[in-house]
Amino acid sequence: MPINNRIADFHADLTAWRRDIHAHPEIAFEEHRTAALVAAKLEEFGIEVHRGLAGTGVVGTLRGNQPGERTIALRADMDALPMPEANDFEHASTAPGKMHACGHDGHTVMLLGAARYLAETRNFAGTVHFVFQPAEEGGGGGRVMVEEGLFDKFPTEEVYGMHNWPGLPAGQFAGRVGPVMAATDQFEITIEGRGGHAAQPHKTVDPVVVGSQVVGALQTIASRNADPIKSVVVSVTQFHAGSAFNVIPQSAWLCGTIRTFDAGIRTQARERIKEIAEGVALAFGGSATVNFRFGYPATVNHPDQTEKALAIAERVAGAGNVDREIDPSMGGEDFAYMLLERPGAYIFIGNGPEVEGQKLHQVNYDFNDEILPVGASYWAQLVEDVLARAA
Repeated sequence: MPINNRIADFHADLTAWRRDIHAHPEIAFEEHRTAALVAAKLEEFGIEVHRGLAGTGVVGTLRGNQPGERTIALRADMDALPMPEANDFEHASTAPGKMHACGHDGHTVMLLGAARYLAETRNFAGTVHFVFQPAEEGGGGGRVMVEEGLFDKFPTEEVYGMHNWPGLPAGQFAGRVGPVMAATDQFEITIEGRGGHAAQPHKTVDPVVVGSQVVGALQTIASRNADPIKSVVVSVTQFHAGSAFNVIPQSAWLCGTIRTFDAGIRTQARERIKEIAEGVALAFGGSATVNFRFGYPATVNHPDQTEKALAIAERVAGAGNVDREIDPSMGGEDFAYMLLERPGAYIFIGNGPEVEGQKLHQVNYDFNDEILPVGASYWAQLVEDVLARAA
């Protein structure tokens, strides 16, 4: 893995910082310790520090050693997940029910590593903002930062993000132009029937039967309603009804998620969920109420910035170690809000084999410390290339 020699020199420091953050995970908008660590490191490097955007967000501003008008932003997420950790190594979570199971500890440290190197060298013209974002895991911290004036307070021409990816060989990179992560909406369906004795179903409208029919019918949205060239996932993830073995309940409650890349399909899926739930319930003599919670929009990479990002990744990892046509993921990412405001790119860095237990959001996951200097080298090279000094 070709990496920057100076960054390789402080690999041990990066590993220590990453493991410290991993051992002290903080969930959405509670990243006080993590934010304090980030701010302290940036100040130690001599970088201008701004705190408080989106509550616990931190932005570091660094100017090159040559004047320049161009400005870019690099973003890393800091939050952990509200889930237990099953690892027993020394840096395992010390906070019960909280875990860095998505690698945001590594993302934070890779950007800190680049900041340290760039503060030492400043071999670029213009300005770079290091954006450390809270609450990516469902909290919409990226949206909050944008709404609170991220790009007004820190004017930026382009914005870049990166995520580790189990299943991609360690130190390799991947990305694509266009949609790379899905829009993530949620739905809730409440079915009202008529409860009664389980031995007399003919006197009831069974919401469990209605709900079961709704679950099956919702799958026709992908198979019979959506354009087969476009992608949509409709998954029912919860179904709650009843409290006794001999009672047909009065109501049932279902919820789930919709994942799409295309805005038209996103709208169509919501419309069809409502029509199907209400129609099926009515056919059985009951009724259905459908509510939606709109989640992150699709993460859509801009062509020019994606080409820059992947070309720079090739300089770091080698041309044969960059996949320019990775399949889009149905996972969601609130970096999408930043890409709606500024052109940019979101790419992936390989975390190693996707073995069972070492996948994202699993209790045995851990970030691969060997790729810390690779990711930091990518960030540093991106700044030096995009903000290249005048000849």
